[in-house]
Amino acid sequence: MRTVDLFAGCGGLSLGFARQGFNVVGAFEFWPTAAACYRANFDHPVSETDLSNVDAAVAEIRAFSPELIIGGPPCQDFSQAGKRVEAERANLTECFARIVSEIRPRCFAMENVERARLSKAFASARKIFKDAGYGLTEMVLDASRCGAPQKRKRFVCLGIQGGEDGFATEIIESRLSKTPTTVRDYFGDSLPFEYYYRHPRNYNRRAVFSVDEPAPTMRGVNRPVPKGYPGHPNDACSLAERPEVRALTTAERAQIQTFPADFRWIGTKTDAEQMIGNAVPVKLAEFVAETLRLALEKAENVGKTTE
Repeated sequence: MRTVDLFAGCGGLSLGFARQGFNVVGAFEFWPTAAACYRANFDHPVSETDLSNVDAAVAEIRAFSPELIIGGPPCQDFSQAGKRVEAERANLTECFARIVSEIRPRCFAMENVERARLSKAFASARKIFKDAGYGLTEMVLDASRCGAPQKRKRFVCLGIQGGEDGFATEIIESRLSKTPTTVRDYFGDSLPFEYYYRHPRNYNRRAVFSVDEPAPTMRGVNRPVPKGYPGHPNDACSLAERPEVRALTTAERAQIQTFPADFRWIGTKTDAEQMIGNAVPVKLAEFVAETLRLALEKAENVGKTTE
C-alpha cells in the first residue's frame, strides 16, 4: 500500500509501517535537521514543505498517489509539559485532516500526545474526517503494552474510507500485552546497569528508575545527575547507596525508543536528543501498522463474503 508520512520527524512512524509491509514512498518534514536525519536512513524522498499551506501541500502529496497517509502533527501545545494552551502548532492537526480530506486515501493513521484527543483542534479534525466519509477508531495506547519498554502514552486515530467507527477497537484490545514491557524484557541482560537517572521536570517527581520496570517517557532533553540531587522517596534506589547511577546515553535513549542500533543520527547531540524525544517509538508504530493491516484484511474478507 503506497504510504506517505506527514510531519515525519526522523522517521519512527515510517520505520514501523515499513516493517509491517507498507510501501512508504515519500515523507514531509519541515525541520531541516530532522529531514536530513530521515534522508540518511531511508531511500525514498523527504520534502521540507510547510504543511500549513494546505493547497500547496496537497498538490505535492497527491503526486505520490498515496493509499495511506500517516503522521503525527507537532504536539507541543497539547503536551502535559507545556502551558496547555492551544496555539498555532495545534492548527497543524486540522491541516493534517484537511490534507486527508482533499486527497481521500483509502485510510490514514494519526498519532499525538494523550491529551490531544480532548483538544478543540482534534474536535475540528474529527469533523473533517467524518465529513470526508471515514470511519474512525480512536484510542490512547501505552507503548509498554505494545512492545516498547517505555510507559509512553499516545493518542491514535485510525480512519478507513467508508468504514464503521470502532472498526479496529477489538483488534487493538486483543493484541495489547497483558503486562507492560520492562527495559530488561526488551534488552535482556545486555545493558551494563541496573538503575539509571532520568531528569525530572521538578523534584516533586522521581528521577531514578530500574531496568525491571518500563522506562518513563523519553523527553527531548537529557541531563546528567545534578550535584546535590535531593532524591525522591519513590526512586528505585538511593544515589547515596549507588553513586554509579548515571543518565542514559543518547544511543541508549534511542534504543529505548526502539530505534535499531545502526540508525544514523544527524546533527548535534542536542538535535539528536530532541529528535529522539519527539519520535514515535518504532515498536508502537509497528503495533499501529499491524492493527491497521489486520483491519484492512478483515474489511476485505467481509466484502468478499457479501459479494
